[in-house]
Order: sequence, then C-alpha cells, then structure tokens
Amino acid sequence: MSFEPSGPHSHRKPFGKGSRSCVSCYTFRGIIRKLMMCRRCFREYAGDIGFAIYD
Repeated sequence: MSFEPSGPHSHRKPFGKGSRSCVSCYTFRGIIRKLMMCRRCFREYAGDIGFAIYD
C-alpha cells in the first residue's frame, strides 16, 4: 500500500524553479538546466564530466 500525501503543497510542481533541483545536492538555486546541476556542484565535478579546467 502506498501512501499519497495530501494537502495544498503535496503535488509535484510541473514548471518553475521548484520543479528543477540539482542532481548532486538537491538545491534549487543556480541550476544549469542542460546538466541539471547547480553552479557550485558544476565547479566541483566539471573535470569528471569532461570539461577542461582553466585557471
């Protein structure tokens, strides 16, 4: 038996900032949408993804 939460804020948001979160840290701020990753996690994992790091 699955439990479905009820209430005014229980459904998933289909659009807007609340619908997208970082795949690494689950924050909603600073998302790079093509990667679904926030800017802070992108800087941390850019080398692992395959981007060249320049100083």
